[in-house]
Amino acid sequence: MLTQTSLGQLRVRDAGVMVGSLSPGPLNAITDVAGVRVGHTTLTNGQSVHTGVTAILPHGGNVFRNRVPAAIHVGNGFGKLLGVTQVQELGELETPILLTGTLGVWKVADAMVAWLLSQPDMAEVRSINPVVGETNDGFLSDIRARPVLPEHVVHALTNATGGRVQEGAVGAGTGTVAFGWKGGIGTSSRKLPDKSGAYTVGVLVQSNFGGDLTINGVRIGRELTGQAATHSSKGASGLTAKAGAEASPMLDHTGDGSIMIIVATDAPLSSRNLERLAARALAGLARTGSNLSNGSGDYVIAFSTATECRRRQGETSHRTTELANEVITPLFQAVAEATEEAIYNSMFTASTVVGFRGTVEALPVARVLERLKRAGALQPVSAAERQP
Repeated sequence: MLTQTSLGQLRVRDAGVMVGSLSPGPLNAITDVAGVRVGHTTLTNGQSVHTGVTAILPHGGNVFRNRVPAAIHVGNGFGKLLGVTQVQELGELETPILLTGTLGVWKVADAMVAWLLSQPDMAEVRSINPVVGETNDGFLSDIRARPVLPEHVVHALTNATGGRVQEGAVGAGTGTVAFGWKGGIGTSSRKLPDKSGAYTVGVLVQSNFGGDLTINGVRIGRELTGQAATHSSKGASGLTAKAGAEASPMLDHTGDGSIMIIVATDAPLSSRNLERLAARALAGLARTGSNLSNGSGDYVIAFSTATECRRRQGETSHRTTELANEVITPLFQAVAEATEEAIYNSMFTASTVVGFRGTVEALPVARVLERLKRAGALQPVSAAERQP
């Protein structure tokens, strides 16, 4: 029988949870979009520090000099997303995207600006719009300590690579909580069939929100709550606060928290249609049981890597190709499916963390799979079918 230990880094598709009907890319990750790179810096120090930085780079060149069209969609605006107004105004991204903990946003942005100014061909730059998102990891990490340093940001940026993406309690997901269980970084992708253009949509999430956990339509959270109440002294939410510590808002299932959703695609889209694509990512978020609560910062940043859409500095006009509105629906389906699966992956791959104000348990994956099997929501997967 599979145990929680043996399932530790099992992604949902490898466990037989098939989300949606479209096929994933080879890695089932945001890096299936050619050129996209991801880097992490994970910070831990005993029980007091569980935080970090995650960097998403749209391509391997200088993003400031070779910009990509981008858009931001706000589901609920309780957050500290830096750089949002210029992206909305100009419809382009001129820096990598960084994710971190709430009180680290400004330190992380400053460090990225310093790093960018030091790059070749940047000597005359007088303005940079750093894009930095966050979720609050203050239950597991001493958020007031603000431990992220410039070298941690530089490490995430310079060590960003393509290929397989680390998931779970890493980088900006080190100290996050989702549905009362350990959240983190998750990723997924979808490859459209040839008749729909063969485009790829990749998603990366930093999950730190609440609601009623639902997997492939099965209301898992309610059953786990009942089991926890019967079999565990840790409480239905999976959170255990230290004696005398202030209880986490997640303990009362208000759902307060946040999620950052990063969407990449190689489809040629303008910022207008990227905003439409970003909005559909919230369909995937909703399928997981999120209630987009009052205290949740729910943000989607979408960009296109299509070379024909690049905005190169010095050009006085941009000639771009864009998909017609009538053929964009498959991309909407792709981003919803990839977002939903990325969130599940962020939880399936995360491990229990004993932190600053208490403990957050890993999702009891074995019990989840048993429940999904009873509901007929699992498919058998051979070792050969599991993704790398």
